[in-house]
Amino acid sequence: MLYMPREEGQGLVEYALILVLIAIVVIVILTVLGTQVSTIFSTITSGLTPAG
Repeated sequence: MLYMPREEGQGLVEYALILVLIAIVVIVILTVLGTQVSTIFSTITSGLTPAG
C-alpha cells in the first residue's frame, strides 16, 4: 500500500494563519486611526444636531 499524504489539515492551518494575520492588521489599523475616526464622527454628529 502506498503512502498517501493528507493535506486537508494543512489547508485549514493555512487559512487560519491568513485569518489571524488579517485580524492583526485590522487591529493595528484601528488602533492607529481610531482617534482620527472618532474625531471625524464627533464632528459629523455635532454638525447634525440642531442649533438651539
